[in-house]
Amino acid sequence: MKLVSFNVNGVRATVKKGLFESIAKMDPDVLCLQETKANNDQVREALFGLEGYEIYSSAAEKAGYSGTAIITKKKPLSVSYGFGIADHDTQGRTITAEFENFYLVNTYVPNSGAELVKLDYRMTWDVAMLNHLKELEKKKPVIWCGDMNVAHQPMDLANPKSNYNKSAGYTQQEIDGLTTILQAGFTDTFRHMHPDTVKYSWWSARFNSRAKNVGWRIDYFIVSNGLLPKVSDAFILNEIEGSDHCPVGITIL
Repeated sequence: MKLVSFNVNGVRATVKKGLFESIAKMDPDVLCLQETKANNDQVREALFGLEGYEIYSSAAEKAGYSGTAIITKKKPLSVSYGFGIADHDTQGRTITAEFENFYLVNTYVPNSGAELVKLDYRMTWDVAMLNHLKELEKKKPVIWCGDMNVAHQPMDLANPKSNYNKSAGYTQQEIDGLTTILQAGFTDTFRHMHPDTVKYSWWSARFNSRAKNVGWRIDYFIVSNGLLPKVSDAFILNEIEGSDHCPVGITIL
């Protein structure tokens, strides 16, 4: 089973840039999208004609903001949205799909913002997310994927020294937030399978950053430790364009 996560930075815009062709090339069994920036009807309209997939989307109350979607060949046993906390659930940032052998949680984690003005909110999010993952894990293993908006290690961004504790996504609080989740029984699949590989999943639109490969690895597949033996591959697809992010994924047995 091939699972792919892709922050599309606007699903309607990315469709115009060849999203259907990219999906055909990747051929995922499940595709998780973040930052759809569309209401649920607009997501369905944008993806109309994509055959063989069920579509589940969660839109933010604020128009043109945030939003997530799960596109899957296999119909889930159940689908839920958010995690029951009003402050978090109005932004369309989380969809949980239950499959036979695992839960899949697709997430667009809040960005701490310019000058870190939303860092405190981000920290409350991390706590709520860990509680959600552990509650699901009581029933079956969990796969958590999406744009986590944090580079976990210095090798996960091109300029760690100049960004440390200054830029959203690379403060010690955000790093510690992800570390806490991993220490609670989860594994970053790409780093587990490629411990020394430097590869990024997001590039700033400024300064020709993608062409220069001055990027960050902030998109992840994180799995319950018990599921790790079933992960046969973890990958980052730098060649797929259409967004300021590229897709990441895993193959599970």
